[in-house]
Amino acid sequence: MKRKKKNYLTLYIVIAYVIIYSAYAGYHIFYLEKIDLHQKTSLYISSNSTIEEVVDSLLSTKIIKNPDKFLKHLRLSEYSTVKGGHYVVTKNMTYRNLIKMLCLGQQTPVNMVVSGTIRTKHRLAGILAKQIEADSASLLCAFDDSVFLKELGFSPYNSILLFMPNTYNVYWNRDVKQLFKDMKKEYDKYWTSSRLEKLKSLGLTKDEVMILASIIVEESAKYDEFPDVAGVYINRLRIKMPLQADPTVKYALNDFSIRRVLTVHTEVDSPYNTYKHSGLPPGPICIPEKRAVDAVLNYSQHDYLYFCAKADFSGYHVFAKTLQQHNQNANAYRNALNRRRIF
Repeated sequence: MKRKKKNYLTLYIVIAYVIIYSAYAGYHIFYLEKIDLHQKTSLYISSNSTIEEVVDSLLSTKIIKNPDKFLKHLRLSEYSTVKGGHYVVTKNMTYRNLIKMLCLGQQTPVNMVVSGTIRTKHRLAGILAKQIEADSASLLCAFDDSVFLKELGFSPYNSILLFMPNTYNVYWNRDVKQLFKDMKKEYDKYWTSSRLEKLKSLGLTKDEVMILASIIVEESAKYDEFPDVAGVYINRLRIKMPLQADPTVKYALNDFSIRRVLTVHTEVDSPYNTYKHSGLPPGPICIPEKRAVDAVLNYSQHDYLYFCAKADFSGYHVFAKTLQQHNQNANAYRNALNRRRIF
């Protein structure tokens, strides 16, 4: 009888050991097993991806090597659907933490870079589409959606101004319209009370200031003369004198390779041609840099009405108060162009 009890006790101990070992092994597999990754890796999962497509992405980025193991962990977890987005996976991450991150959509934002002097909506849409999930066609639709843009206080003419030059932290798969709303918040942050006060004293709207800034950026590459160029254009606007800005002609012709604007170019029929139409064009001719916008708000107060590129090709301009002075400067520059056979 004692021997029988002893055998039962041994059996109970073995069973208990098996249960405890199995529980530990299960705990280890489910909670502690790590992915076989040697370095931090970015993972991009498209919205509405199937689980097969998710597994393919994990394999192609070498985050996992065994798809069955990943799927087993996914089945054992309380999660079922992986969300699209950009994720940063670390080498010490467990399968459970990986699955939790993907299924809860715990994304890492990406840096969306917008540089200055982007001239067209098509170009901007293409640049943005390389950095976020949305394609250029979806972005272009938003840039031209007059009803939606009106809610933000913009129009198809000036919608590129929402994306002021900067580096933005955004979610890779952000809805396009929500992205535009986010950019509107960033745009509003730029217009501080100090800038709004200067805007009021200038007597121009935000749009007008930024349109003028876009012309200045295309006119000069020398930041220190931005306020002087701004002063010339503001003087012209105040006396209702045509701006006659060469960059607006290039924009109207959609030909930015023109090195020398000739009379034939200035005949183009376009509201952007400031030789034919007084005042500012209906929209910006590029996304202006912030320092160009600030140059307009802090323009130089002088009596100049004209400016012309210097004949020494330094990139700077010479300014004039009278047409006679300007013609002398312009002739000197034209002769310098001729000598270099730039026609």
